[in-house]
Amino acid sequence: MVGQEAKPVRVLLVDDDEHVRRVIAQELMGDPRTLLIAQATSVREGRKAIKQHEFDVLLVDINLGDGLGFELLEYLHTVRPQAQAVVISVMESDDQLLRAFELGATGYLGKNSWFGSYLQAVLQVANGGASITPTLARRLLQRFDRAHAVESARRPKDEAEHLSVREKEILSLVASGYTSAEIGARLLISTLTVNTHVRNIYRKLQVRTRAQAVRFASLWGLL
Repeated sequence: MVGQEAKPVRVLLVDDDEHVRRVIAQELMGDPRTLLIAQATSVREGRKAIKQHEFDVLLVDINLGDGLGFELLEYLHTVRPQAQAVVISVMESDDQLLRAFELGATGYLGKNSWFGSYLQAVLQVANGGASITPTLARRLLQRFDRAHAVESARRPKDEAEHLSVREKEILSLVASGYTSAEIGARLLISTLTVNTHVRNIYRKLQVRTRAQAVRFASLWGLL
């Protein structure tokens, strides 16, 4: 489990608002469970930082001076597939947030969030959880279901049905909220092996996040 003094969560922060960066930096640096390793102020700087630094969680603003944070979410998926991402934004646009979660984000925070929420969000997503309010989760799930219901019904089930017994077992544990480390402990396999199975599940179900894998597997009656 990460997020302890001996193994702090390493964080990369990308935001073009100096005040917001200062607030988040003070919060993360004030707790020994987190370590702010680098900051960036633009998409260009963010791409460079993602490539240069090893980290566990990316905190990224959607609207940056030279582009959108979505570009960094896509780049993160390619360069640091094991890292988690939390989107921070002034506004809760359903369209933007839905796109962020489809690109692999596992958390969202408004910039007007109360003090302490950035720290908790980082710790939650670093350990396999998600950071999102119940109200926003319901809104996004409703939109997600509407957007993908037809696609899910039409998509061929051949590859999905070819999940191995072990892959279905791991997917069921993922759906129950267990982290990769916890799944490994329960099945007596390494976390690396669990993550390999998860990647294979993503490929077979043609999805990019755990939430999508669970949702599509449920729709197809695989769970």
